[in-house]
Amino acid sequence: MERPLDDAVWERFSMLQERRPGGFPIAALVRPADPSVGEDESIWLARGREAADRGPLGHHTHWTAPDHARPTRGGAGARVRAEGALLRDAGLVPTLFCGGGWYTDPEVADACAELGYVDCTLRAVRPSYLAAGERWACLSSPARVRLPSGRILRAIPTTHSLGDVGRALLRRHPLPRVVHVYLHDTDLEDRRRRAMVHAFLPLLARRATATDLDVLAAATLDHEPVVEWDDVARL
Repeated sequence: MERPLDDAVWERFSMLQERRPGGFPIAALVRPADPSVGEDESIWLARGREAADRGPLGHHTHWTAPDHARPTRGGAGARVRAEGALLRDAGLVPTLFCGGGWYTDPEVADACAELGYVDCTLRAVRPSYLAAGERWACLSSPARVRLPSGRILRAIPTTHSLGDVGRALLRRHPLPRVVHVYLHDTDLEDRRRRAMVHAFLPLLARRATATDLDVLAAATLDHEPVVEWDDVARL
């Protein structure tokens, strides 16, 4: 959720969470409000609580600005820790994390491990828009990742965009053991992409067991293999 304070976007996302297409609970990985650009923290907090009542809640960080996700200076891990503390002080307890622009590094991963997050920033495939040399992390199935600090990061990778899962389903391609589909809240402004959500998730439910990220993490992650950070970190 990148624009939780946009009334029209929020209304469409709320409707999606309530409808649960295909029986899938919709997790809300929410970017915290940024008071420095005039975003209202009280409205954001109320909406965060509503989203948490309807499905798993996650923390989504934009390091540079609301409209600029990836960091342009150091301190990315400190930003995650500070935002995580503010969320908990406000009474919200996110269980999931996704870095803006799919960014991560050892400090960000350490912060997620300290906060007890299940990290969804790791991806099965490289984001196509990243320039050469841009950091990301590759993982194809749930795992525990041993970080350079020695901490263990619990991770459920993001495996499919809406388009990816639609093509896989319509072409009857094999699916991985865990399918984690993502979309942005702003996708719901587009009529075609809204239709894709309501078509593809019920179709996916015919080939998969619907669950949510919190239930999946509780049921599987303690038993998943441990992989080394150097085996997932990419440039």
